[in-house]
Amino acid sequence: MATLHTLANPARFLKIARPLTGIFLGLGVALIAVAVWAGLTQTPPDYLQGETVRILYIHVPAAWLGMGGWSGIAIASLSLIVWRHPLAQVAGRAIAWPGAVFTALCLATGSIWGRPTWGTWWQWDGRLTSMLLLLFVYLGYIALARADADRGGDGRIPALYGLAGTALLPVIRYSVVWWNTLHQGQSIGLTGSSIDKSLLWPLPIGLGGFTFLFAAIVLMRMRTLLAKAKAEARMRRMARA
Repeated sequence: MATLHTLANPARFLKIARPLTGIFLGLGVALIAVAVWAGLTQTPPDYLQGETVRILYIHVPAAWLGMGGWSGIAIASLSLIVWRHPLAQVAGRAIAWPGAVFTALCLATGSIWGRPTWGTWWQWDGRLTSMLLLLFVYLGYIALARADADRGGDGRIPALYGLAGTALLPVIRYSVVWWNTLHQGQSIGLTGSSIDKSLLWPLPIGLGGFTFLFAAIVLMRMRTLLAKAKAEARMRRMARA
């Protein structure tokens, strides 16, 4: 908890966040460029899926960050409720938009992949439906957090919503196990991967790149929200003067 208390001071957080934003952004762009180059030019087509298999280099990181983003919101929500961390509310709001975008990207790339593979753009499959629900949950959090901030709330209601939404994550994770679905089962696990090594190696590079990009976006949004709050506080002081 020492680290959390260290970052509780917005000025101290901004001092750390400014250089980290550029570092994360540079690493993210570089790794994504390498992953895209490798995925498009250095890997063979799949023997069943053909060229459409290359969508996985975007689809898998998008799914990872859609779910990971909500995990971040849950951690921020817990920090606000239990420890009253002053930056937790800002962190939750900062994560929500990129998390929603990556969830939508996961659904879009999955739909593009599904058209030639399943013969349809959409199927009310357990995995697809639960990811769509996650997108709606994100949008609900964004609206609730914005309304709470506009009325000067303490962030507890969005935080409770953020914790409640975490129940959807295991549903997404185990949907391919619990139900008979069209979506393929888990391809990567602790014991290995069912993806051929010739196709697999660019994927962790892309995962790392998109994760760094996500972190950079979150830091940029946190800095923006803190600057906006500071400006609004200054305007209120001037109005009372």
